[in-house]
Amino acid sequence: MLAWLSLALLVLSVSGCGVNNIPTYDEQVKAAWAQVENQYQRRADLVPNLVETVKGFAEQERETLTAVTEARSKATSIQVDENVLDNPEQLQRFEQAQGELSSALSRLMAVSERYPDLKSNQNFLALQSQLEGTENRISVARRDFIQAVQKYNTELRTFPGRLWHTLLYSDMEPHATFEATSENADQAPSVDF
Repeated sequence: MLAWLSLALLVLSVSGCGVNNIPTYDEQVKAAWAQVENQYQRRADLVPNLVETVKGFAEQERETLTAVTEARSKATSIQVDENVLDNPEQLQRFEQAQGELSSALSRLMAVSERYPDLKSNQNFLALQSQLEGTENRISVARRDFIQAVQKYNTELRTFPGRLWHTLLYSDMEPHATFEATSENADQAPSVDF
């Protein structure tokens, strides 16, 4: 009886020392990444509707529409799973494809400026609003992912997490974080009227 009581006391004292933090934070990283993917999927689902709406008004802009369609196809063709979180190169390729889609969508929005009828079309306005909202959601999801990775990686490097990592979770590696993949992403775009 005393042995069981001692064991129960030991388990309770260890559980309060952060022994569960590493797997908990790892799951938070995975959940945050799933939300990033969810928002990318939402955007990919909106793109065909947006392209079809613009196509009806701007038939001569086929090159831009083709670029958007191809960028969407490339962005959705890269298969990711939870292993992408441990592979910085694969994460960067995925993010680069998503960046190309963002760039193509920006060009598509610029095309809309040339078509006043398109700008006043309710379907286009609704889709444009949905797309803008989705881009904001992607930014928030990326931020949450970055914070979750930072919390997890910090736990692996600081006490007592470092101790628990060495003793119990040595198979769990630090996660790669999001990095901008677009050239000159750190510079504000210039606007020239």
